[in-house]
Amino acid sequence: MQLRPQDLLLALKLAVLREVPSLAELGSSLGLSASQCHMALKRAATCGLVDGRSRRVRQAALLEFLVHGAKYVFPARRGPQTRGIPTAHSAPPLRESISGGEDPCVWPDPEGELRGEALHPLYKTAPLAARRDPALHELLALLDAVRAGRARERNLAVAELERRIALAPL
Repeated sequence: MQLRPQDLLLALKLAVLREVPSLAELGSSLGLSASQCHMALKRAATCGLVDGRSRRVRQAALLEFLVHGAKYVFPARRGPQTRGIPTAHSAPPLRESISGGEDPCVWPDPEGELRGEALHPLYKTAPLAARRDPALHELLALLDAVRAGRARERNLAVAELERRIALAPL
């Protein structure tokens, strides 16, 4: 069974939740059907990122994958200037740590509030899910900084991911 982008999206969502919702609620918050959510959970569990029974993330495994594997399995794809939702160094929490000078990075979205270089999201429903959950938006932005950022951005993102994943409920 091969890991898919929506599986990682689901694992990141589980990392920010205190209470585990039903698959239907989880899927709805991510823009996935309950069956898509079930399959994503199954694949994430098979890959060791999530405990399939408790639906909790396996912190060490998830962090290791985010830091060392995600940029190779799900490489960043850039695009032309567009309107969108801030990500990577252009979104919290890195926005406060990285001084200006670089073009903003955005997920293409017609309702976005910022114009910048397009960085295609991990999964097509990630912008929708991020709009609904600011904590998830921040994790996705940190992941994008690891996937597409320069060395300083990556290092800051890794440190912040380590802190946040360590806080994920067990």
